[in-house]
Amino acid sequence: MIPDALSRLYARAFPESRPWSADEFRSLLNDPHVFLEVRGAAFALGRVIADEAELLTIATAPDYRRQGLARACLSAFEDTAGARGASTAFLEVAADNTAAHLLYETQGYAIVARRPGYYHRANGAAADALIMRRSFDA
Repeated sequence: MIPDALSRLYARAFPESRPWSADEFRSLLNDPHVFLEVRGAAFALGRVIADEAELLTIATAPDYRRQGLARACLSAFEDTAGARGASTAFLEVAADNTAAHLLYETQGYAIVARRPGYYHRANGAAADALIMRRSFDA
């Protein structure tokens, strides 16, 4: 998936948030620590530095939700992160994104911190960010 397509899919998946530009995706993808997992109309973008992985973003096109694509992307992210030497993964999710929060919990992630008012919505509202962590089995 090229940066322009990633940017368009992200904007469709998160219309209430500031979209990531194609240039932002291009810059991230040029980083050797960053990797992309694509499953149909969904993607996960992650990075591994030392033994820690970070899920930078995950997005599914609205018409393709509830079909297991995000779960498949998350599993692929975890597999690649583990193969790159990560023993722990972190992610950040908006507290009002209930579907994503539940997905992460079912995959073994637990909340370790909260950033109040971190996400700013197009309508002026703010949402807390939940920092979640999961250890990979040895």
